[in-house]
Amino acid sequence: MASITLQNVIKRYGSGKAANQVIHGVNAEIADGEFIVIVGPSGCGKSTLLRMVAGLEEISDGQISIGPRVVNDLEPSERDIAMVFQNYALYPHMSVFDNMAYGLKIAKVPLEEIKARVDKAAKILEIGPFLQRKPRELSGGQRQRVAMGRAIVRQPQVFLFDEPLSNLDAKLRAQTRLEIQKLHRELGITSLFVTHDQVEAMTLAQRMMVMNGGVMEQFGTPEEVYNRPATTFVAGFMGSPPMNLLKDAPGAPPATIVGVRPEHLDISPSGWALQVEAVEMLGAERLTYGRWQHGSADELVIIRTEESHTAAELGSTICVTPRPDKIHHFDAATGKRKDNTV
Repeated sequence: MASITLQNVIKRYGSGKAANQVIHGVNAEIADGEFIVIVGPSGCGKSTLLRMVAGLEEISDGQISIGPRVVNDLEPSERDIAMVFQNYALYPHMSVFDNMAYGLKIAKVPLEEIKARVDKAAKILEIGPFLQRKPRELSGGQRQRVAMGRAIVRQPQVFLFDEPLSNLDAKLRAQTRLEIQKLHRELGITSLFVTHDQVEAMTLAQRMMVMNGGVMEQFGTPEEVYNRPATTFVAGFMGSPPMNLLKDAPGAPPATIVGVRPEHLDISPSGWALQVEAVEMLGAERLTYGRWQHGSADELVIIRTEESHTAAELGSTICVTPRPDKIHHFDAATGKRKDNTV
């Protein structure tokens, strides 16, 4: 196992004036054994960053270290990493056992050790009964576990996951998230996990990098990112539904965007007057969408309440009050958090 250090990592495609820079100076210290999630929308550079750690993309500038070694110029096979991709990339003509053992056979690991490693990984992933099956005889979730097993038997210093759950349905995604958490607890191997799904990020990460346009907007624990977002982008991206970001809110200093999460708005006798446009019932909770017109602003505000709360009628007017200790302030020009807020 090993730590990972990213020092001013930059990626450009092309050269000179025509160069397109897609990663803008990422810096991060990842401790030995940490599980880090790189999260952001499509095209933000998260997979490119992962592929640079893996050695599948060249680094334009900066430095990447795995443990004490600078790996900028090392081939992927020399970096002691194992990667799990979105597509399972299993050999269809091979059994599960042979798929998991293939890399070890190429490395000329003794057969007894290969069997021991494969059996141990199969037990951890609960795929022991399937070792003699072909991939076509497995479900999507089982195939993904085989792909993870193939990485485990390598006994690498670092695991790299590139959106490995994207091809699974919602139920299997949730189940596989639990399996990945269990796997990390048992093996303790340093891991980088790329996803565009903020639920995966919040549930899996010990710390997360939130990427936007090739820039790392925030690096922190899920609690830090959710409770103290560094920018309006992070505030709007992390959370479902997203944080309400309101311009020219009453009581706010000039050039300030006020942020408040839907669960931190309380329906009250007075306060911000909203005209109800839609109500969504989501089992144990309810989302109410209200139009707020104040001054020159016309904004949609989302309120999250428990299911037991009486539903507002469409077209009616309700009043809400933000909880004073849950209000966030951001600079309207830069989108960055102002330090004097929660």
